[in-house]
Amino acid sequence: MSVGDIAGIIAAGAFVLLVGLAAVPLIKLGKVLDEARRLVRGVTDETVPLIRGVNTTVDHANHQLERVDAITANVQQVTTNISGLTSLFAATLGSPVIKVAAFTYGVRRAIADRKRRDVEKRVRAEMKAARKAATSESAEPAR
Repeated sequence: MSVGDIAGIIAAGAFVLLVGLAAVPLIKLGKVLDEARRLVRGVTDETVPLIRGVNTTVDHANHQLERVDAITANVQQVTTNISGLTSLFAATLGSPVIKVAAFTYGVRRAIADRKRRDVEKRVRAEMKAARKAATSESAEPAR
């Protein structure tokens, strides 16, 4: 064997050793990639039903929001109708009701004033009679 043959055998052995040493990390990297693939597949398998459930929930929520929108529109219409009815009631009955209230206040005030005057008149008459009786009693013993 010549020096070139020996150098070729050494180079071939070094290459085999290099390939062997490089194969270990490549095999480990392949295992890591397989494990990552399994994890991604598992996450995908679990995520798809979850996303379907979320879509169903969002669809139900949208349906409920549509109902709430309809209810809100109806409440707004009822509020507008009540406001118009209140304005109509105030315009139609407001002035007569105010006049009736003012009239009844005046009548109550007049009745109260009349009662007060009657009471004052009776009190004065009683006081006058009491004074008269007191002066006549004090005048009798002196006679």
